Amino acid sequence: MSAGHNTGEWLDGTTVLFAHPSGELYGSDRVLIESVAAVLQAGGRAFVALPVSGPLADVLSDIGADVVLCETPVLRKSMLRPAGLFRLVKALGSGFRAERALVKKVRPDVIYVNTVTIPLWIAVGFVMRRPVLSHIHEAEGSASRAVNFALNLPLLFASRVIANSRYSVAVLARTFPRLAQRTQVVYNGVVGPVSPSVARPTLDDGLRILYVGRLSDRKGVDVAIAALGLLRARGQRASLEIVGAVFTGYEWYEEQLRRQIAELELTDSVRMRGFEADIWPRVEQCDVVVVPSRFDEPFGNTAVEAVLAARAVIVSNTSGLREAAGGYQSSRAVRPGDPAALADGLEEIAKAWPDVRRDAESDRLVAMRRHSPETYRVTVALVMHQLALRERPDHGTQPARRATEANSPVVAPSATPFTN
Repeated sequence: MSAGHNTGEWLDGTTVLFAHPSGELYGSDRVLIESVAAVLQAGGRAFVALPVSGPLADVLSDIGADVVLCETPVLRKSMLRPAGLFRLVKALGSGFRAERALVKKVRPDVIYVNTVTIPLWIAVGFVMRRPVLSHIHEAEGSASRAVNFALNLPLLFASRVIANSRYSVAVLARTFPRLAQRTQVVYNGVVGPVSPSVARPTLDDGLRILYVGRLSDRKGVDVAIAALGLLRARGQRASLEIVGAVFTGYEWYEEQLRRQIAELELTDSVRMRGFEADIWPRVEQCDVVVVPSRFDEPFGNTAVEAVLAARAVIVSNTSGLREAAGGYQSSRAVRPGDPAALADGLEEIAKAWPDVRRDAESDRLVAMRRHSPETYRVTVALVMHQLALRERPDHGTQPARRATEANSPVVAPSATPFTN
């Protein structure tokens, strides 16, 4: 960290217990790594409670966190329906006991709850009188008011709430406007490649397209495949790499994608690579990254990663994706769920390749400022510092600067939305 942002003493003697719903390495998982790093760099100790092990646990251990497995009920939409309520109630009882026991053992100064899908941690913190920071990574703008009410209700019991985008806050405001008013936007700190290469000067073998992320219907992976089929039908040479995996139990969707590839006769130009922890070699080999989500997204880490790698990106023109990819000359936004619109966007990039390639190089510098991991870590460390002070009245006797600091908002980096 630079001398101007030294957080080395902010969290000395402070223990933070992080709660997270998975052990994978997708968007919110990678943001958690930055949050944990923020605490460690500020001199604090970090415990991370995960319901299951996975590649995330290894990364967290490597940077100095103590990773523990703890039974944690994770909310799924199916649990909010009558048939799923019994399973939810049953899981809450045993989960509460496990989480409470861990809090008693760790004795954290602050509990950091990452995503709204594990609300029981907020309840445990509230009951045990521990400051709770809740970090919103979700925004179900298309969901019913009842679903949003149920998902966001536990946030009322958090000591502090931060969100990854203005869009997430806007969705929260539909059910809890006062809570939204005191929710702070902190844009994700996104780590880019160490030494990104400039995109290749010509598209001699056709446009190389990349999709990175969860394989699911809402993410629109099939839209990307259909768009490739349209490009090929138009005589445009192109190929598609798909990096990611399905949730357990959704293997049917992957089979559906494979059938679609075969039916469109694209087996020679589509490669399904499965999950890969290190995405940068794939990004370096591509020309353009696509984020073709059908429905609302709270943000778009993949879009930011593409820009940080000096690659063009096409996103669905909706929700937080506009916020993540807006303001870059090499980015495009197209109608969600429309293969023809995505194909048009890809064709436009191919035709304007020399300009797009140059724009992507300059856009990278903008993204580095907007999503600086250092800025993100400083902001998170400051929020933790403020919450820890609440439990340390002896610190409150220091100058009035402490009180002012604890009540002043932290300004998040700005973002420019698409204007088209």
